[in-house]
Amino acid sequence: QVQLVESGGGLVQPGGSLRLSCAASGTNLRLNNMNWYRQAPGKARELVATISSDGNAHYRPSMKGRFTISRDNSKNMVFLQMDNVNPEDTAVYYCNVDNLESGRGLQYYWGQGTQVTVSS
Repeated sequence: QVQLVESGGGLVQPGGSLRLSCAASGTNLRLNNMNWYRQAPGKARELVATISSDGNAHYRPSMKGRFTISRDNSKNMVFLQMDNVNPEDTAVYYCNVDNLESGRGLQYYWGQGTQVTVSS
């Protein structure tokens, strides 16, 4: 089992920056991909960015150049640096990981989400 706790959400003005963090905990962690999703009111959850265990990052096209995903494998953490945000970035942001578990293969886990609101 993996527990994920996000932090760093809040209210930010358009053009501002915010940094989200997600800490994974559990036994025998073998985290593979670590991802950030978001879900705006009335919309489907969408992938924002993903980073592999060796640091390869990929982004939703609309976020590339504004958002940066990173991870600290020594601390089992993933981060999302959000720059030049706009009101369309308002959403609940979720951390998601897949963990390689003995006898079970890849298992997927979600955090509880952190609210990001972009407004002046």
